[in-house]
Amino acid sequence: MSFKKLFLVAFGLLIAIVIGILTDTKVIAQSTTDLALALYHAPIHYQDTDSTKYSGDYITRFDYDNDWRGTNNWDNLFLFPLSAHAYYSVAETCTHWFVTYSFFHPQDWTDIPFDQEHENDLEGLLTIVRKDGSAFGKLEGVVTVFHNDFYSYTPTGSPLRNGAESIDGTLTMNSYSGSLHPLTTQEAKGHGLKAWPYAGNFKGASSEDGIIYYPNGTTAELPASGNDRDVQYQLLDVFAEAGMWQHQLNEASLSSSSANTFASWGTFKGDSSGGCGAGTPTCSTNSANTPWGWDDSNDGAVYKGEMALDPAHLTDVYFDGLGTFDTAYIRNQFIQGLKDRGYNSANLPQGWPTQINLNSLIGKLKNQCS
Repeated sequence: MSFKKLFLVAFGLLIAIVIGILTDTKVIAQSTTDLALALYHAPIHYQDTDSTKYSGDYITRFDYDNDWRGTNNWDNLFLFPLSAHAYYSVAETCTHWFVTYSFFHPQDWTDIPFDQEHENDLEGLLTIVRKDGSAFGKLEGVVTVFHNDFYSYTPTGSPLRNGAESIDGTLTMNSYSGSLHPLTTQEAKGHGLKAWPYAGNFKGASSEDGIIYYPNGTTAELPASGNDRDVQYQLLDVFAEAGMWQHQLNEASLSSSSANTFASWGTFKGDSSGGCGAGTPTCSTNSANTPWGWDDSNDGAVYKGEMALDPAHLTDVYFDGLGTFDTAYIRNQFIQGLKDRGYNSANLPQGWPTQINLNSLIGKLKNQCS
């Protein structure tokens, strides 16, 4: 074989190897699981606790008491272990992943007269992750749920700027398990959530009451006390079979009296049994919301539940500096699940927010990127 032919063969083999490597890399990136993505960006979570009732501030799963009844979670607080869990969901456009995280407490409680208590509590955050060619993308910002208000934060170097809503602070990021994670914090008792250290009285000092929770894919630990600085919380997929979203779809057409978990769309059932209201004269019922029921009371053209249902729209309204930004979804199991169950603008779930056109929302699904 001549030198020229030998060179061409060798060059062809080299090109084939390079293409194979690139193809393999692409496959690896595409095969990143939602759990792996969620773990990579999941918060290191500072939970403020109150010594009056430490367990009232432990994060856990909705069915910690082995059932999906919304009206006995307050009652069962001291009867079952409160192993640490958090919920996540992933929606995807051609430019971004949107990952929601939510932390459940069986009680929103108080020991202050004339405050208010209610059964069940679920508050959390949205993370905005740009696809940058790496397996897990780059975190550009978060929006947190603090009762009836949302707060926005960005990491140092983020391109995001104030949009219709102002950015409220800078994310603190810490390295853990091979990646940088945002730090979040929740108040004791009422559990409003912001980026650390903007809520509660727990910054991590030895003299302060609180728990530091770290994300894990398989392990759910029980805090040793209300002052534990290393507790693993297990991430649970909202879309898991027989999980939270499936229970919502199963009850979406039921009346509150017939349903077990939900009082209406995006709102858990909750009553005043088990001593709710003992710490204050008031116990409100049916007061805790899921991510598809979260709402900021004064953020303009972003409506109830869009943090989960349409996070690209919320992000587009809240921030400028988005650059190339897609607002249609190649994956959104909230919208797809509603469509698959036959819901549309002429057949809405019970309690669906009137400001959101479900047909338009379904129209934001697409099969592929152009």
